[in-house]
Amino acid sequence: MNISIKPIQKAKSLSDLAYEELVKRITRLELPPGSVLAERSLVEELGIGRTPVREALQRLAIEGLVVHRLNRGMFVSEVGITEIQEIYEFRSIIDGSACRLAAMRATKAQSDSLMEIHHALVAATEQDDIDAYVDANRDFYKVLANSVRNTFISETIPRIMNLHLRLWFLISERLGSWHSIAQAHEVMTRDVAEAIAERDADRAERAMKTYISQRHEDLRRAL
Repeated sequence: MNISIKPIQKAKSLSDLAYEELVKRITRLELPPGSVLAERSLVEELGIGRTPVREALQRLAIEGLVVHRLNRGMFVSEVGITEIQEIYEFRSIIDGSACRLAAMRATKAQSDSLMEIHHALVAATEQDDIDAYVDANRDFYKVLANSVRNTFISETIPRIMNLHLRLWFLISERLGSWHSIAQAHEVMTRDVAEAIAERDADRAERAMKTYISQRHEDLRRAL
């Protein structure tokens, strides 16, 4: 008799919970750029102890979403022209290279997973489910990162996810809806998934870089 054993999932720590809640508020602009992050207030709002909140803020500072100003405290980082330029230049290089390498190295299971996630993105848009969309978006880049089989790239892609997710919401806010941006993203995920399945490295890289360039231009027009 075969017994299916599900892997045991590690319970999230209080620090993880505080981090995830703050990431959600910052990326979705509920805590807009420049907002004060008063530790005592966050402890009360989140119902979590001071140490987990402090650890979460430290993680966000490492990611670049939070800045510490001497004698003033913690603030949500600003979004300036220079930062936007640097983020999109970096993404074009890293994400573009990831797509190229994934087209050469991904397993069939990974390329199939990318296409399944693409369909999940489309379904989330049709159902107007932004939470499901964000989760699927994270899954897409996670599978892409793992497909590369390069430790440095696979660790870097998730690390910058929250920075460009905040820009994604900023574009959506300025343009009035997240659906039009989502549809353009879905074209990219479909093209990348197809190209990786077909081992077409040039097409995979081009699809990602074209999408990033378009989003950069959208944001420049929106600001």
